[in-house]
Amino acid sequence: MPAIIPVDDPEDPRVAAYRDVRERDLVGRQGLFMAEGEVVLRLLLASRQHRPVSLLLAGNRLAALAPLLASVPDDVPVYAAAQAVLDAVAGFHLHRGILALGRRAPMPAAGALLAEAGPRAMVVVACGIGNHDNMGGIFRNAAAFGADAVILDAGCCDPLYRKAIRVSVGAALIVPTARMEPDTDPVSLLERHGFVPVALSPAGAVPLSAMERPERVALLLGTEGPGLPANVLARARTVAIPMAPGFDSLNVATAGAIAMHHFADLARSGRPAPEATRNAP
Repeated sequence: MPAIIPVDDPEDPRVAAYRDVRERDLVGRQGLFMAEGEVVLRLLLASRQHRPVSLLLAGNRLAALAPLLASVPDDVPVYAAAQAVLDAVAGFHLHRGILALGRRAPMPAAGALLAEAGPRAMVVVACGIGNHDNMGGIFRNAAAFGADAVILDAGCCDPLYRKAIRVSVGAALIVPTARMEPDTDPVSLLERHGFVPVALSPAGAVPLSAMERPERVALLLGTEGPGLPANVLARARTVAIPMAPGFDSLNVATAGAIAMHHFADLARSGRPAPEATRNAP
């Protein structure tokens, strides 16, 4: 177990990066991100991409976390504070008692990530997803159903925003991710790399259940309300998820989960979900 550094003053400069977390989440952290909760911390410590910078823990959690803290690198400081001090630093009641600052790995180019996918692959392409709950849900589903990558367009929110990571149960830290350059045509990019673009739409040409799985399939998800751009829908294979009469609206993460399950190679399970995510709340 690493040496624990006690913090008694919320104004201690050593924990300045954790101060007023909610207000600073959207400002940007110079290549850093905030992780919250035990499951997310476990995945951060196991990540081959991102690295922990420091930990800030409630003192009453230390004994239970001892086995996990044994895997913290020696050069990563672990700060511990009483719950009241921790809450004062974060700016809200942190009932999980666990925060970690991580350094994000550089994102690969979208084309490079697509090129690395195998001859049979499923990727998810998110277009204009600005809600962090939906973004986290998409990543959680992508991990659960074995997606090989999530590709984001320039209009998507940050999947390493604290709430998005938490909703994803840490999946945003382990699913390979790339962001397209502004003005990239997603359909052309996908077809150039041998992927069949499949777009979800209430007005899809065929029901999802009737579509056979292409060897390399790219599932396109648009923002709720406007959906995918018309020029994308016109050039992709469109599928619909049948719903009860009089209602044609599903949350984008829910719709994506249904489609991912339909196309998933669950028996193949090329990238199994880590033990830490199983049955996570």
